[in-house]
Amino acid sequence: MLDNAPRGTIVIEDLAVGMMRYVQKVITDDDIEMFAQVSTDRNPVHLDDSYAQDTIFGGRIAHGMLTAGLVSAVIGEQLPGHGTVYLGQSLKFLAPVRPGDLVRAEVEVTAIDYARRRVTLATHCLVDGKKVLAGEATVLAPSGKFD
Repeated sequence: MLDNAPRGTIVIEDLAVGMMRYVQKVITDDDIEMFAQVSTDRNPVHLDDSYAQDTIFGGRIAHGMLTAGLVSAVIGEQLPGHGTVYLGQSLKFLAPVRPGDLVRAEVEVTAIDYARRRVTLATHCLVDGKKVLAGEATVLAPSGKFD
């Protein structure tokens, strides 16, 4: 379940460098199985305990893009929120996320181009305070001005 974070939109005119929002979610076996079904990524490292035990991870892990999807949730629901258009996202997967892990996905405004409505966001996910994913997103933020 995601934290009860504020939902909606922050228009570009109200954004400021340093603003930050997050969600937290425990990654469950059901989440991993549903993501495998939706994405068609059925790699056994995500789904098969005995197979995954013999990998470098020593057990099953969540799909990296499932973890990255939590970043998308913060951007689409909170910062900037509804009406935001994703333009790009870089990702580095730093450590595995396992079933049962509580993931905290954080997004912080690092730059704003008001004239072009472009916002740069630092994005990362943590498990037990350790970064498991890091990246940067560029988005087109909604505006409160009518053209």
